[in-house]
Amino acid sequence: MTEGKHSAYEAAGVQIEKGYEAVERMKKHIQRTNRPEVMSQVGGFGGLFDLSNHKDGQPILVSGTDGVGTKIILAQQSKTYDTIGIDCVAMCVNDVLAQGAEPLFFLDYLAVGQNDPQTVEAIVSGVAQGCVEAGAALIGGETAEMPDVYGKEDFDLAGFCVGIVDRKKMLDKTKVEAGHVLVGIPSSGIHSNGFSLVRKVFFKDNDWQYDQLLEDGKSLIDHLLTPTRIYVNDLLPLLKRGLIKGLAHITGGGFPENLPRMFDETTLTAHVDTSKWQPHPIFSLIQELGNVSSDDMYQVFNMGIGMIAAVAKEDVETVCQHIPDAVVIGVMSQKVDDKDLILTMEESN
Repeated sequence: MTEGKHSAYEAAGVQIEKGYEAVERMKKHIQRTNRPEVMSQVGGFGGLFDLSNHKDGQPILVSGTDGVGTKIILAQQSKTYDTIGIDCVAMCVNDVLAQGAEPLFFLDYLAVGQNDPQTVEAIVSGVAQGCVEAGAALIGGETAEMPDVYGKEDFDLAGFCVGIVDRKKMLDKTKVEAGHVLVGIPSSGIHSNGFSLVRKVFFKDNDWQYDQLLEDGKSLIDHLLTPTRIYVNDLLPLLKRGLIKGLAHITGGGFPENLPRMFDETTLTAHVDTSKWQPHPIFSLIQELGNVSSDDMYQVFNMGIGMIAAVAKEDVETVCQHIPDAVVIGVMSQKVDDKDLILTMEESN
């Protein structure tokens, strides 16, 4: 490509040389995520992944895609770029995990208003860190510079994950039965849902600042940008042993929308006792400052429980020993009435 063509494109707002630099900066982060099945290097037209050594009887590929919602605005405004990629990976791999699948590989899509190689590197370093935590290879992606779509410092991030599971071990609604115990696995905080309400409560309605200190001594922005917990290391060994009958990833829609996704809501009811765990203080602060009802809080946020597992009663102790911070929060029962409420929440005195 000639220098003249470079100049013409740069005059239109696209910085080709900085794009090349950004790719070079990414490579060392991508290399940390490699798995033996990866066949391709960065720069090809597609990522290659060899499945020939997977000997599952009936292997099923499970895919998931997601972004991080308006949490990304806080990352942009606070210029905190190295954690939002973990969120992106977590949102995808946790969904794949909820089907019983092991995450295999991940691809990311990063759109920017102006290509700043250091910023791009920081964002992708977070993606790579998330992939390392999930055991997934980062085998490709796209960085698109779109100056007429985004402001100079604006960006958006989305991802795509593929996992694998033996058909016999795949989780579906038929596996969860009455009598199964509900085991909650704590979240790391708000995760990546509900941030439109979060931003309204803290910044539009109450004029809080990012550096406002909370009672624990951490700043507000540190709490808000705490990365989403990745549950692969917690749950994959238990899934391979058949100790998990169902999983619900508590994301957008909170408990009422996500918990019924793991069982047959026409015949079963999930009973959850919210007194069994203490939600993160950040949730109480949101509820108080925003005058948000408890029903709305549980419909928007994870309230301190990021994943819920359905477990046979005889396996609960084993599961809780493997995941030290897991807590029994409820039980599945036969549905005995025609009420619309699938999730029953009981607060003990």
